[in-house]
Amino acid sequence: MTVPIGKALTFVAKHIHVSIARPAAEVYDFVSNSENLPQWAAGLSESIQRIQGDWIAESPMGTVKIKFAEKNNLGILDHDVTLPSGAIIYNPMRVFPNSAGSELVFTLYRGPTMSDRQFQEDAAMVAGDLQRLKALLEK
Repeated sequence: MTVPIGKALTFVAKHIHVSIARPAAEVYDFVSNSENLPQWAAGLSESIQRIQGDWIAESPMGTVKIKFAEKNNLGILDHDVTLPSGAIIYNPMRVFPNSAGSELVFTLYRGPTMSDRQFQEDAAMVAGDLQRLKALLEK
């Protein structure tokens, strides 16, 4: 069921997660370094560079600006992606300890104009990115 824009108080959300056999602090340090995005986040960044204090990435969506939350010791990896249109997409993301390893959770929101198919494709892309990250950090 589609709810008209302005009527919904929340978006549909999907939590996509992966367990990583590395300490949470190591996962946080790697993921929070924007320069590492092209190594694992193909759905977001094919290349990235710092331009006038901003992280600018070439992505499948075009040129985007990526801004992570300030460095913290809580595992908060939330980030905003500013699309070529100027729209800003908020992406909640957390890493937390899971025994000696860690759990990484990304919350994907379904925007008001996103079809079921687009939402499923976006979720599959995020899951693929998280699996690439897992493989990279566990090798």
